[in-house]
Amino acid sequence: MRSDRSPLALKLAAFGGLLFLHLPILLIFLYAFTTEERSYQFPPPGLTTKWFAVAWFDRPDIWPPLYLSLKVAAISTVMALILGTFCAAAMSRARFFGRDQITLLVLLPIALPGVITGMSLRSAFGVMDIPFSTWTIVLGHATFCIVIVYNNAVARFRRLSGGILEASADLGANSFQTFRHVLLPNLGSALLAGGMLAFALSFDEVIVTTFTAGQQSTLPIWMLNELVRPRQRPVTNVVAIVVFAATFLPILAAYYLTRGGSETAGMGK
Repeated sequence: MRSDRSPLALKLAAFGGLLFLHLPILLIFLYAFTTEERSYQFPPPGLTTKWFAVAWFDRPDIWPPLYLSLKVAAISTVMALILGTFCAAAMSRARFFGRDQITLLVLLPIALPGVITGMSLRSAFGVMDIPFSTWTIVLGHATFCIVIVYNNAVARFRRLSGGILEASADLGANSFQTFRHVLLPNLGSALLAGGMLAFALSFDEVIVTTFTAGQQSTLPIWMLNELVRPRQRPVTNVVAIVVFAATFLPILAAYYLTRGGSETAGMGK
């Protein structure tokens, strides 16, 4: 008789793998409450919640990077939704020579190491004499945000029957009406999932931002500088919890939105 129970060794291996992946995150949470300001003594000498108040009221240097991160992530997400959806529509409906090669080029930015993308963008901005600004960061983040939306949208497009578009046209609907009343309701959850993933990945991006930000500082870059030249280590951990929540919650929501279909939510990133 075949048993559906997993061997104990397999369960222990799975538990060990999960512990290896997530224990560092739990330590970040723990040291956000430590009473020690400059060292990571284990176990912590005591626990306190004062660092949350310090981060909120006494560290004005946190707010400009936070606003910049939110601004960049929002603009990058809007760009990704527009361009990624159009690109997915073209790739899923059209048949032409070189289609597979163009699809590979569309997906390539998310497969390349971030340092390669960052270096190439920095070189391009230098050649075109484009000064570093919020828009250079946005362009850097859009390279992978577009792919995230594209992955979700193209999977949903492939599930749609071309007959519904033809039926809409036969009933007298123009292109805008077909998009609004037929395509958009069918694409809604996939685009929402792709947008949330794009926002989350843009919000916590470090490598590409390092090459495209110039003297500006997003919240992840601020955290990196704080780790190199620590001032109040627990405050950095408090900010890390905020970044974790801002990325984990959209990714979790995107997972639940797309788990019942064939969308590739965040494939490869």
